[in-house]
Amino acid sequence: MQEHTTRLKGQEFHLYEWGPADAPVILALHGFPEYGGAWSDLAGHLPDFRIVAPDQRGFGQSWAPQDVRDYANGKLVGDMAALIEQIGAPVIVLGHDWGAAVAYGLAMFHPHLVSRLIIMNGVHPAPFQRALAAGGAQTAASQYIPWLRGDGAEDILAADDFAKLQALFAAHMDMSWLAGDRLAAYKAEWARPGRMTGMLNWYRASPLVVPKPGERATGLPDLPHDKLRVPMRHLLIWGENDTALLPEATEGLEDYCDDLTRVNVANADHWLHHQQPALVASLIRDWIARG
Repeated sequence: MQEHTTRLKGQEFHLYEWGPADAPVILALHGFPEYGGAWSDLAGHLPDFRIVAPDQRGFGQSWAPQDVRDYANGKLVGDMAALIEQIGAPVIVLGHDWGAAVAYGLAMFHPHLVSRLIIMNGVHPAPFQRALAAGGAQTAASQYIPWLRGDGAEDILAADDFAKLQALFAAHMDMSWLAGDRLAAYKAEWARPGRMTGMLNWYRASPLVVPKPGERATGLPDLPHDKLRVPMRHLLIWGENDTALLPEATEGLEDYCDDLTRVNVANADHWLHHQQPALVASLIRDWIARG
């Protein structure tokens, strides 16, 4: 693994890289509450690719403005569009969790930068908003979102050596992979000044409407298929035991994609790239090899 910084639109961003410099590039986009170094498990099983994994805006050692307005999706996508142009387009884009939101944004609004799209337990905005608006199981599972948007959530998450942050997903999913030196590395990233606020501002800036369980959201804007299309080949890898994102969050995804392949992974949840990295890597390699 190599680390270095680069400037994107005048701001410093920290990058992690694995693999040969002349190999095909996979831009790997992490979610909450991870950072670029979180891709080390998967990268070790993809030696024939150059994995480029930035700390996204607000995370790790990258630029972390404190204004919620600086976390609008267009700005987050713009960061990574600038990085791809710097690397050399097009590239394979891989997104997990919030990284999937940026990956979909690149695919939909900057398709010339993306050769293939890979999503792992992440959601396209249209099917996800429909599932949230329905007031059913996904709505209930997503009640942590309004809580994370609240004032002072960063202080609660950081208290007692980040005990609440660690417990946020551990209650119903396997977090045994986050221990020892790895947990210490995560805590070091979380503890950087302003990073907890930056990380939470992704939730605060999102336009997603999350009603209370059993209630339906109405008056939502149209989510047109033509403007939110994924035109390139698209692989969705799904850890079946995810309790934060449920299968209903991807229902109807085919309507927005020209070429979608779905693969489910048993005995894995939201954190599948840590739990089964060898299997996930083989799925990625096989799918890319099919042309």
